[in-house]
Amino acid sequence: MSLATPIPLQRLCALAEVSRAGFYRWRHAPLGQEESAGMDVRDEIQRIALEWPCYGWRRMRAELRERGWTVNHKRVRRIMREDNLLCIRKRKFVVTTTDSQHSRQVYPNLAAGLVLTGINQLWVADITYIRLEAEFVYLGVVIDACSRRVIGWALDRTVEDDLTLAALRMALELRRPAPGLVHHSDRGSQYASGDYTDLLKAHGCQISMSHKASPWENAACESWMKTLKYEEVYRQEYRDLAEARVSIEQFIEKVYNQKRLHSALGYRPPVEFEKTLAAAAETGP
Repeated sequence: MSLATPIPLQRLCALAEVSRAGFYRWRHAPLGQEESAGMDVRDEIQRIALEWPCYGWRRMRAELRERGWTVNHKRVRRIMREDNLLCIRKRKFVVTTTDSQHSRQVYPNLAAGLVLTGINQLWVADITYIRLEAEFVYLGVVIDACSRRVIGWALDRTVEDDLTLAALRMALELRRPAPGLVHHSDRGSQYASGDYTDLLKAHGCQISMSHKASPWENAACESWMKTLKYEEVYRQEYRDLAEARVSIEQFIEKVYNQKRLHSALGYRPPVEFEKTLAAAAETGP
C-alpha cells in the first residue's frame, strides 16, 4: 500500500479525526479488527450515556479512561454527535423555597474570600423542591465545598426549620468538625432561625450568608441542585414521599458521592477525592 499523497499524512489524520498512531494500527491490523474496535467503543459510550445521560464529551472521555479505554476526544465527540447522545433537559417549574423577608438576624458573607485546602473548612447549605405525582416535597442539603460531597440531607413535606436542622445534624454527626468551620447559606428564615444558628455556634461554626438576591454566592449548592434535577429527579416519576426518599438516598450516597465524576475535582467522585486529600496529608510535603 502506497502512502504517496499531495496532502501530508498528519493533515489527513487531522481531517479524519484520528491519531497517526491510530492510523498505523489500522494499517497493520487484520481486516475487520479496527471496525470491531470502533463498534466496541461506540457500544461502551452508549452504555455510559444510559447510566449518565447528562455527561458531556469531557466527562464521557474521563469515564472511558476509568474503564480502561484510550480514546481520542475528537472521536468521543463525533460518536456522541452521530448517536445524538445529548443531555436531558426539562423546563423549570419554579417553587420558592427562600423566605428572606423576616426579622431574624442575618450574617455577613465569610465564604467569598476563602481559599480551601481541605474538607471541613467550608460547608454550604440550601433547599430545593421536588415534585411528586400529587404534591411537592422539599430537600435540604449540606455540602462540603472542597470535595463537593453531600454530607447531610433531609427530605420532607415541610420547608420549615425542622428540615434544615435534620440535614445539619446529619452533617455534624458524620464529620464532627473542629471549631472554625464556615457554614454558608442564603438568608432564608430556616437558616437564620435561633435553633439553627444556636446549633452552629454550639459546634464552633462561623455563620456566613449570601447577600440578598445573590444566588451566585452559593454557586456550589446551585450547581449540585442542577445535577440532582437533571440526573435523578427528571428521570423519575415518584409516586409518594417514601419512594422519593429511597431513590434520592440511593442517588446521593451510592451514585453522586461515590461514582459521579466531578470536573472541579479532576474528574473524580467526591469520596475518591477526599481519600486522595487524606493520603496527601499523611505523606506530608
